[in-house]
Formats: sequence, structure tokens, C-alpha cells
Amino acid sequence: MNVLLVFAHPEPRSLNGALRDVAVAELKTQGHHVRVSDLYAQGWKSQIDRADFPASASDARLKPAAASGEAFAAGTLTDDVKAEQEKLLWADILILQFPLWWYTMPAILKGWVDRVYAYGFAYGVGEHSDRHWGDRFGEGTLAGKRAMLIVTTGGWQEHYAPRGINGPIDDLLFPINHGILYYPGYDVLPPFVAYRVDRLDENGFDLIADRLRERMRTLATTPPIPYRPQNGGDYLIPSLQLRPELVEPDTRGFALHVDGAAARARDNVGMRRFREA
Repeated sequence: MNVLLVFAHPEPRSLNGALRDVAVAELKTQGHHVRVSDLYAQGWKSQIDRADFPASASDARLKPAAASGEAFAAGTLTDDVKAEQEKLLWADILILQFPLWWYTMPAILKGWVDRVYAYGFAYGVGEHSDRHWGDRFGEGTLAGKRAMLIVTTGGWQEHYAPRGINGPIDDLLFPINHGILYYPGYDVLPPFVAYRVDRLDENGFDLIADRLRERMRTLATTPPIPYRPQNGGDYLIPSLQLRPELVEPDTRGFALHVDGAAARARDNVGMRRFREA
């Protein structure tokens, strides 16, 4: 398979840099073709602005979504953006790797999304009707591909548990997993999260590295998060409200958008495999 790893950390000698090297080495050992977009090393321009649309009239009011759609259709997006789009089309699997800074991804990675996810490429595709509201959330340009996150954080795992002060890690990563990866069609795998990384000793790193190698070995077989597809019948169109009969008791917030029955089946399969191993 073809794997694109988008890496967002300013220090190549960091723990993130070491984990990136572990992931890439294991992927290559498994026979995958790997490309890395190292955003800091590339000097990636994070802000979207008028310079992204050189063919647009300089005196026109800038409307980023419309401008990106026009530039994408005309083939006039900047070369750095077109190169990253080509990588996304090439890749069977996308991995976004970053440290969790202030509860989200670093600005440079958000800027990569802002610029590369052009209108007509990652969104704004598909018909809108009384039964179909665009190709998104399970459909779209990148449907049929897989994606996942590799995330490091200085906090304890308990701090990101359901009753932890930082909030559940699944909720913090939902805007990325569901809103950035699932939106254009990716099957989103559960994230790989390393906790308390600021105080890791050599043994602790080895344990995390072994876990990461195992995740890289199972990219093709790990069941994705069972998000509900937008046009699959679970949502009313055009309000895009979840049908009330599908709301399970005591389920609130982001968890509404995960098919509970499918999630339980996935967890049961995982537990069965664990016991058999």
C-alpha cells in the first residue's frame, strides 16, 4: 500500500521525530511505499491568503472558499498545494502525526488542511437534493482510503479519560477524526496516542515504539471508527439531524455520531482476538 505521513513537529530530534522514524521503518519493513510531508522542514506556509490564488483579480474581495474552488477547477492552485493533493490521491493511507498543543494540532498542520483541502477537492463535491446532501461524511474524493492520527501529549492518560479534567481524548480528537478525515471520505482508524511523553525514559520509549510498530502492522485490518455516514439514512435531510429513534439512552455529544451497535461489535471482535492471542 501507499502511505503518506504528514509530520508536524519543529524538532527532528524530538520524541515525535523518533516515533516518525519508527513508523516509517516498520511500514517499509511491511513492504509499503511511504512518503513523508515534513511540514516544518518544507517551510510550509500555514496561512491561507491572496497569494494562494495568483490567478484571482488583485482588487477583488477575497472569498477563500470560492477562490479555492475556482483555482482548483482551473488548475491554478500554487505548486506546493498541488503537490500535497497529488500525494493524497496517491496514498491508500494517510497518517497525521503531531503533538497535542493546546488541545489541538499545531497551527502549521491546520494550515496544511486549510490550503490543501480546496473546494472541489476535499469538499463542495456531490449533488444536493432532498435525499443526498453532498458527498461528505463517509463519501467524497478520498472515500475508500484509510486515515489515522499519531498523537503525543504530556498529560497522563487518566487526564484524558471520560472523567479526566482535560476531557475524553476521543472528544478532543473528534473535530480532526470526524471533521477533517471522515468528512472527505476516509475510513478513520482509532488514533494512536502516547501519553506523558515529556518524562519518558528509554524503557518507556521502547514500550511506546513497540505499540506503534504493532499499529503499523495492522493498518489494513484494524476496524475503523464506525461513524454514521451522512447519506446512509441515519440523518434527516436537509436538517442533518440524527433520527430520534437512533439516539441511545444516555448518549450525548460527539458519541451520537458513532454507531453504538457497530462500535460494540468491533470491541467484541477486538476482545476476542486479544483472548485468542
